[in-house]
Amino acid sequence: MTDLCRLTLKEATDLAKQDGAQSLLNAFSKRAQALNPKVNAFLRFDPAKIEASVNKAPLCGVPVSIKDNICIDGREVTCASRILAGHVAPYDATVIEKLKAAGATLFGQCNMDEFAFGSSCETSAIGPCKHPWDLARVPGGSSGGSAAAVAADMTLAALGSDTGGSIRQPAALCGVVGLKPTYGRVSRYGLIAFGSSFDQIGPITKTVEDAAILTNILSGHDPKDSTSAPRSVPDFTQALKRDVKGLRIGLPKEYFIEGIDPEVEKSVRQAADLYKKLGATVQTISLPHTEYSVAVYYIVAVAEASSNLGRFDGVEYGLRVPAKELREMYFETRDQGFGQEAKRRILLGTFVLSAGYYEAYYLKGQKVRTLIRQDFEKAFREVDVILSPTSPTPAFKIGEKTADPLAMYLSDIFTIPANHAGIPAMSVPCGFTASGLPIGMQLMARPFEEAALFRAGYAFEQETGIYKKKPTL
Repeated sequence: MTDLCRLTLKEATDLAKQDGAQSLLNAFSKRAQALNPKVNAFLRFDPAKIEASVNKAPLCGVPVSIKDNICIDGREVTCASRILAGHVAPYDATVIEKLKAAGATLFGQCNMDEFAFGSSCETSAIGPCKHPWDLARVPGGSSGGSAAAVAADMTLAALGSDTGGSIRQPAALCGVVGLKPTYGRVSRYGLIAFGSSFDQIGPITKTVEDAAILTNILSGHDPKDSTSAPRSVPDFTQALKRDVKGLRIGLPKEYFIEGIDPEVEKSVRQAADLYKKLGATVQTISLPHTEYSVAVYYIVAVAEASSNLGRFDGVEYGLRVPAKELREMYFETRDQGFGQEAKRRILLGTFVLSAGYYEAYYLKGQKVRTLIRQDFEKAFREVDVILSPTSPTPAFKIGEKTADPLAMYLSDIFTIPANHAGIPAMSVPCGFTASGLPIGMQLMARPFEEAALFRAGYAFEQETGIYKKKPTL
């Protein structure tokens, strides 16, 4: 008998069209209820009932889970923060409207780093999410719950958000596929903002094919989002070919640096060798301003975060701590509502935007961000796709980096540059460590050329079959 929870999104959709979706939903509900106490991937688990008409829709009622910073009308949305406890979304995000129109069942809301501030899913006010391959380790962040739920077969697919690697890094650590689309490809309307010039919603799936299917549904211009690009959306599944002959792949020398885990570097270089055997050309390229990307991110992104989080003060949303004076109410609500990492980033962001420091930090950061984008523009004159590690290390142990914020921030050193440049980037499983932890490789392409990522990712995935290996829980 087929284990329904092991199916891919494509396989499950085909099955649901034939037999109806209720058996799928029952299987995933049973598995999620059994495993979530161990993994803590879901904050809330409340799947809607299947409607009889759903079998005619593209996603046929199959369960898709949602990161808890994306608004679903009538459901609590908290960003895994105490300050938004009890806050119920008054409308659907555009991506939720699209999923509902496609017939998906909104299966559960996933754990995350508070307000997406983190690389480990440990800053969640509801407690850390656990790695499905090793419960003593982190699943990555900030979309750690989404990645863990997909890797543990507790959902068929999930949505995450990616500001500096928050889809790709947990996807790499958990051994699943994660796509950050081009900035503007997918509407941000209804996403609770972290860094408005960085944030993108994207899919976390079991396979590259599943990612292409979901990206078809999620993409498109949205007049409710002023940053949404008025671009036509191709059928990304048409790019799923095993043929990569003639594809030009670049290996950025700045991404193979001292301190990278040797097993990670070995797996990614082996992936490059496989691409050569499949007919692609591989050459070394340079992205010279990469070394500044983390520093610039923690100036520009935290500045945007401090501005965006200014609205959470106990007046309109969620938590309010009673006090005699209005000013005291602000102080106490924010003190009790925000966690340590959120406070750290708000303080940093407020500092770099303050009088006397704006030009020295924020303005200079924006100028260097332009140089990073220009590095990519130059590189893409020579290559079609850039290949790198997604994360410099496999999953680390819970608590290992919480006392050292700088070490935690460096977890995103290879993913942040794509957010600076606004280009599409995808993490695909490419191997395992000797101890059995997943390793992910990152593919990057020109703006709005997600099709190149799907072509390259699918060819590798089909040739290796790595995605078929599952954790034992």
